[in-house]
Amino acid sequence: MSRCTLHIYPGYERSAIALTALLNCESELIEIHTFPDGESRIQISPESATAVVYVCLDHPNEKLINVIFAAQALRDSGAKRIILLCPYLCYMRQDKAFHQGETISQQVIGELLPQYFDRIITVDPHLHRVSSIEDVFKSIEADALSATGQIAEVIMADPIHAGAILVGPDNESKQWVSAVSRKTGLDFATATKIRNNDRDVIVTLPNTLDVLGRHAIIVDDVVSSGMTVRRCASLLLEAGASSIDVITVHALCSDEDLALIRAAGVSRFQSCDGILHTSNTISLAPLLADSLQKEL
Repeated sequence: MSRCTLHIYPGYERSAIALTALLNCESELIEIHTFPDGESRIQISPESATAVVYVCLDHPNEKLINVIFAAQALRDSGAKRIILLCPYLCYMRQDKAFHQGETISQQVIGELLPQYFDRIITVDPHLHRVSSIEDVFKSIEADALSATGQIAEVIMADPIHAGAILVGPDNESKQWVSAVSRKTGLDFATATKIRNNDRDVIVTLPNTLDVLGRHAIIVDDVVSSGMTVRRCASLLLEAGASSIDVITVHALCSDEDLALIRAAGVSRFQSCDGILHTSNTISLAPLLADSLQKEL
């Protein structure tokens, strides 16, 4: 039995190639057969003492059941330690019941996944009232990595960003934009946001913010519908910013949403490659590989 194997969810082969090379470990594709009624049959190979399941849990509902089946197949085949490596972790935003009758989905996921995995590794989970990933997964090892170092490197490597101002589009983005600011030495500011629904938001820039003639970089952890960054970009241009870029860890937005973001005046939109997206320019492989060194 080999020491460690990377088991790749179908569709993520390209992202896993760089990771496999850095880890110098075996990799195998998880085989998924879908029956006419939508049920799944999962097959894994080969056996390994430590098994790492690589998947990004955007559009999660079907993936979750398949990943759980894969983990159980690995356990049944003799794996002693099973790790879920998911750059984007689903259902983190619902950490309380906002209305009567709602499920606290973060709590459900926090109890479900530890039944099948010994460790969970993710990148910049969308946590709010819960302060750490250890508070979500109380019974197993859990690591929340940050891509702010990778984002800072991309910013510093491009001369166009010299003297830029970093802008977080809402208060929740402050932890990311401030971290990138510390690593790059660039100034930063955060806007405020009132959300009425998924696509109805009101964004306000700080009264003291002076962006006249400056290049601005909007930094956020997740861009979903893109409405918040669109509003923020429009306000920055109205305030006199010379150009706008957006850099996000997780790009959940559709191609149509991305077109609207660019139409709002955004010159470049870049994202990390945890979620497969046309805007991927930043590799998470080195960050993920470092987190797995102790497993090897």
